Amino acid sequence: MGAKSIAKMLFALLLLVATTIATADPFKLLGVEQPKVRIVAPDFSLELLSDASYTSLSDYRGKVILLNFWATWCAPCLEEMPAMQKLWRRYHAAGFEILAVAGDRRGRVNVAPFITERGFKYPVLLDADGAVRNRYDVVGLPMSYLIGRDGKISGRVVGVIDWDSPAAYEMVESLLQGPAI
Repeated sequence: MGAKSIAKMLFALLLLVATTIATADPFKLLGVEQPKVRIVAPDFSLELLSDASYTSLSDYRGKVILLNFWATWCAPCLEEMPAMQKLWRRYHAAGFEILAVAGDRRGRVNVAPFITERGFKYPVLLDADGAVRNRYDVVGLPMSYLIGRDGKISGRVVGVIDWDSPAAYEMVESLLQGPAI
């Protein structure tokens, strides 16, 4: 086989791979578990780190929400948070919100300096007693839920994923185009 034939075959293979990746389901590419039946996400109310007021999940209806459970002592959580910040900056104006639920038992004492030092701007909520983690059956950290504009759960992620990736952008864009309330 000549060099031109090998080059043509490699080009065809690369084209096939690129086409497959481009048409692949971003949820599957990222390992996001999708429910067979979408249910309304359980509502809750937690204290906001930013101003000590309280907010509820229902306050964000009509937005796409990445509900992320994390803690300052969780190394994998810290790994994904900068990518989450980039995703939030990219899509916040379009109706995307991150609600980062901190599970540190000492609450504000541990979380406030951590967030300030790293400059994360998305909302951080305090769940020191673990009540919301229990409602969402959090089995490990980090763990995230994707909630559509209609308030229903669209996916769940156990562990770290790259939120600052083309697949994550495609996934968020598809949710932003999804059904509203």
